[in-house]
Amino acid sequence: MFRILLILFIVVPALELWGIIAVGKVIGGWPTVLLIIATGMIGAWLAKKQGLQVMRTLQLQLSRGEMPTLTILEGALVLVGSVLLLTPGFLSDVLGLLMLLPYTRLILAHLLKKWLWRLISTGKINLLFRR
Repeated sequence: MFRILLILFIVVPALELWGIIAVGKVIGGWPTVLLIIATGMIGAWLAKKQGLQVMRTLQLQLSRGEMPTLTILEGALVLVGSVLLLTPGFLSDVLGLLMLLPYTRLILAHLLKKWLWRLISTGKINLLFRR
């Protein structure tokens, strides 16, 4: 757990800063700031659009009595992708964009589903609550 927190709080921001500085050296300071603002605005628009699409799909599946497993995973990916796109930095923007684009999000949702089922089948995640 400590390694994961170390990566999240030290390594990732350092990589983001390095990317911003590297891009700033190539295209200049103000264009870099404008690019970061533009990715945030585009990310907010795309997050709203894709979030509404996932909600419509979820409502349709529930009205038909279907289990919306993959749609719920896609909704989680839209949420995380939205946060990543609103976070300043280019590495987070690329990851967020991959989570928001429908085709790549579907692939990521399938991979996430397989990973979760593997954790459940090995007993690392227990679905039954014990006292």
